[in-house]
Amino acid sequence: MGERERRLTAGRPVVRRRPSRRRVALRRITALAALAGGVALLVWLGTIAFDGDDEPKAVAVAPAKPLRIIFPEGFTRAQMAGRITAVDEIAKQKRHVTPRLSAREYLDASASSRLPGKFAGDGKRRPLEGFLFPATYEFTATTRSKLLVADQLTAFRRKWKEVDLRYARSKNLTQYDVLIIASMVEEEVIAASERPLVAAVIYNRLHNRMPLQIDATTRYGLHIPYGRPITQEELDSSNPYNTRNRAGLPPTPITNPGMASIQAAAHPANVDYLFFVRKPDKIHHFFTTSLDEFNAYVREHPVVGA
Repeated sequence: MGERERRLTAGRPVVRRRPSRRRVALRRITALAALAGGVALLVWLGTIAFDGDDEPKAVAVAPAKPLRIIFPEGFTRAQMAGRITAVDEIAKQKRHVTPRLSAREYLDASASSRLPGKFAGDGKRRPLEGFLFPATYEFTATTRSKLLVADQLTAFRRKWKEVDLRYARSKNLTQYDVLIIASMVEEEVIAASERPLVAAVIYNRLHNRMPLQIDATTRYGLHIPYGRPITQEELDSSNPYNTRNRAGLPPTPITNPGMASIQAAAHPANVDYLFFVRKPDKIHHFFTTSLDEFNAYVREHPVVGA
């Protein structure tokens, strides 16, 4: 206030104007907004506690870290369910958290779906074997198994868009056929460079109407554990997954393959190989177009795993 204004008002009472209704309303709205923001901040920090005088106090609680579960490439539905059980136990012991994820619920949620039928083109419901994309997934203590399955399917659909199926279609193979082939490649191959070669053997045998003779399919169909030799009775069985004596592909994928095997199944190597057998290093394979060469190699290098 300037000198002139002070002189003019000297000796007079200062009259303060009552704020308008609009200004009062604006002040109240501002105060409420500030209060709401403060409460939200307290909730974000943790919880609101009360002492003996019922005065609210913020108790800082760090946000819970998400839990993680890793599904490796080549795991079956059953193995993934087993991994859930193992991760649940770890969460209880090390994080003191009891997750809602359940192996039984996971198997139930992935037991029957229309998605495989859409891929096969026949509309039949099938298990989601092959579609449960292997990766690392985050979950919380309240995440249900069916949501985990949904996350895997979302990841699968996103990755499947990267696959060029034109070559497979030129060989009269469906999307589902490619996924089945990818699952066999995943099971058979250790050395990454051999994925397109194994895929080529499968394509060539299908073209020549030869049984695939991939023992991994028989193990899957008869639930034969790895490490235990397959008996002759099992090799002679009429199980639909026994590709020793049945031509064509098995009914479903035998595992959940990663992208490398899927891409190999869609783009096999341009070779004429019809036979392959594991080398003594148990990592690489011997490939040939000749049955005589195959038999000679097996005689000289008696390693189980054709």
